[in-house]
Amino acid sequence: MISFLLSIGALILGYFTYGKFMERIFGVDKDRETPAVRLRDEVDFMTLPTWKVFLIQFLNIAGLGPIFGAIAGAMFGPAAFLWIVLGSIFAGAVHDYFSGMLSIRHDGLSISEVVGIYLGPTAKQFMRLFSVVLLIFVGTVFLVGPAKIIDGMTGNMWNVWIWVAIILVYYVLSTLLPIDKLISKLYPIFGVAMLLMAIGLLIALFFGDYHIPELVPSNLRNMTNDPEATPLFPILFITIACGAISGFHATQSPLMARCMKNEAQGRKIFYGTMVTEGIVALIWAAAAMTFFGNVEGLNGAMIANNNNAAWAANEISLNMLGQIGGVLALLGIVAAPITSGDTAFRSARLILSDIFKSNQKKIVNRLLISLPLFVIAFVLTQIDFGIIWRYFAWSNQTLAMIVLWTITAYLIYENKAYWVTLLPAIFMTMVCSTYILIAPEGFQLPNEISYIGGTLITLTITIAFWVYTSQKKKVFVGA
Repeated sequence: MISFLLSIGALILGYFTYGKFMERIFGVDKDRETPAVRLRDEVDFMTLPTWKVFLIQFLNIAGLGPIFGAIAGAMFGPAAFLWIVLGSIFAGAVHDYFSGMLSIRHDGLSISEVVGIYLGPTAKQFMRLFSVVLLIFVGTVFLVGPAKIIDGMTGNMWNVWIWVAIILVYYVLSTLLPIDKLISKLYPIFGVAMLLMAIGLLIALFFGDYHIPELVPSNLRNMTNDPEATPLFPILFITIACGAISGFHATQSPLMARCMKNEAQGRKIFYGTMVTEGIVALIWAAAAMTFFGNVEGLNGAMIANNNNAAWAANEISLNMLGQIGGVLALLGIVAAPITSGDTAFRSARLILSDIFKSNQKKIVNRLLISLPLFVIAFVLTQIDFGIIWRYFAWSNQTLAMIVLWTITAYLIYENKAYWVTLLPAIFMTMVCSTYILIAPEGFQLPNEISYIGGTLITLTITIAFWVYTSQKKKVFVGA
């Protein structure tokens, strides 16, 4: 329990210290007119109250990640706590803050366009394709996942495909309607529900007969049933994405960058929501490690139920929170992923509208861009959910890696403290390159070869980046 409380304290302290440091490095201009004011269109660009922007951003980035990812990550043991804390403070929140603030500085542009500004046209074209594909994956995952959960909660009253259809209709509406018509009204309610669920679990952990394992040397090891098949590095760092660092967040930040009335809100909206998500992930990881007796019990329960994190989340909610837990589970475990799915499609629409320079004030233009996205997502629902989730997990962290390199380039060009993103960029490059070499959905190479290959790929990318930015810095300085 002591390590758990210190972990929460460290996250809160990180917001007030390292978050403030990031704000100072960026150089907030309180008098600078934001895109929400300058480009107001009553659809995507408009000012919203700070508390609403915070809750919308929180739900946008959260989804199933800090719940399902934390439960799966807890199977590795207390090492998950360490990654959530360090990842959130020094990687995830930094990634979210700068990606959001750079969008504000560039008229609310989507992340693919921001990448193009700092890493060149080739990177921009790649990111356009990569980010749209990722967002379709997210939309598909958060279309099928919640439908299955609702179907289970309602005792298979209806066919799961009926729930898919209902959620899809909602996705169409939330993607097409102005942001203040549906999203800004529903998200605060669901956001509060998700936070209440986490607070309820926290209270249950304090006053129930639960023993959270401590962060001691003997526990900082791979506690999964088969450490050789699931090595802590890099599997843990892909498994826990939301709650530590997630590239998906960079696709969501421009949505709120178009709704903020002052740059000074940035630390609360971007850094603050990531820290909040980290706290939620810590609570769920702790609950998972203790509810089933211990980490070994969690591993056994997950294996017996086909590694079904949705089942585990439902069991934890209902048993630790009682009857009220059922209501909160419905709102938190179901609504949270749906609210990430709808903004995934909305983000994809905005990226495509940036690419094709399509004015989104007319609903017919929004419809023309959105309909193909929904058709593709529905087709993807026919593929095994597990396969889509695994590829989403890797592509999500790969996107985070690219965004970190982009922010590093910006800091280099601006003669600012680029090391704050260079170090996590190198680390995430090592994680992603090693994972794709070692994973079943990748090249399935032996662990030792994968580590060597991941190191070589990371060195190559780092050197290539350094050569590129050294040349391009002259252009930025000249400008």
